[in-house]
Amino acid sequence: MSRIGKQPIIIPSEVNVEINEGLVSIQGPKGSFQYQIPPGIACKQEDGKLILTRMNEQRETKALHGLARSLLQNMIHGVTKGYQEDLEVVGVGYRVQVQGDKLTLLLGHSHPNVYQLPKGITVTTEVSSGVEKNTIIHIQGADKYLVGEVAAELRRLRPPEPYKGKGVKYVQERIRRKTGKTGVTGAPTK
Repeated sequence: MSRIGKQPIIIPSEVNVEINEGLVSIQGPKGSFQYQIPPGIACKQEDGKLILTRMNEQRETKALHGLARSLLQNMIHGVTKGYQEDLEVVGVGYRVQVQGDKLTLLLGHSHPNVYQLPKGITVTTEVSSGVEKNTIIHIQGADKYLVGEVAAELRRLRPPEPYKGKGVKYVQERIRRKTGKTGVTGAPTK
């Protein structure tokens, strides 16, 4: 049996879970999700826990058992605590402005990049000692996949380069730096 799939999912008190013919509806303070359980997997709710079991031992069912459990766990975590990704913009003159549901990034291109935020995602910039830092971006939302996808799309606008480290990077990301070209020393001169 799947080591991940057989673990029960604990349902917090502020989360409401309903199961109707394989469709699991999850509602919490930060949002709501619906998930269709794959065929061959049964889901039941008892004693404040969700339990997923396999109906057969086919290879595909075994593969989906742990996946279904992980997706449901992520949804429950998302509607209670939410998810957050942090990005850092590095470079002289590089900055970010949040204007409603649009994010304007000045990344050294000839034009500003305007990114339309999807529904359910909020973006803020870091504020320290009353001064807004336009170089740290906090992306928050209830959907783990959507938060990660927005962060990846923003990073793709200007990936960090290895010589000076300029670009958009994750806060915890380390950029492997390269040394630039240097003049040849000891070369014969005429």
